[in-house]
Amino acid sequence: MTVYIDPPDWPGHGRMWSHLVSDVSFDELHAFARRLGVPARAFERDHYDIPSHRYEDAVREGAVRVRSREVVRVLHASGLRRPKGRPEARGPGSAA
Repeated sequence: MTVYIDPPDWPGHGRMWSHLVSDVSFDELHAFARRLGVPARAFERDHYDIPSHRYEDAVREGAVRVRSREVVRVLHASGLRRPKGRPEARGPGSAA
């Protein structure tokens, strides 16, 4: 499994954000986020929103730095992409 993170170039709520995604499964992504201490509420459909001050923490934990375009490509290639308007992927702790 590889987890990828794009640069914190996305504004929102007075700060900048990155997207953290997996190329394998949501279970693997949730496990990585738990190790990093990311709250479950940061999961949005197919990725975690990571504030800029946590970007380097994610990289130290093993996330691979990629451009934002690559995050979308990884999600599509893995079959994990869940655009708005489609059923959401199960979040961490959801019943199967």
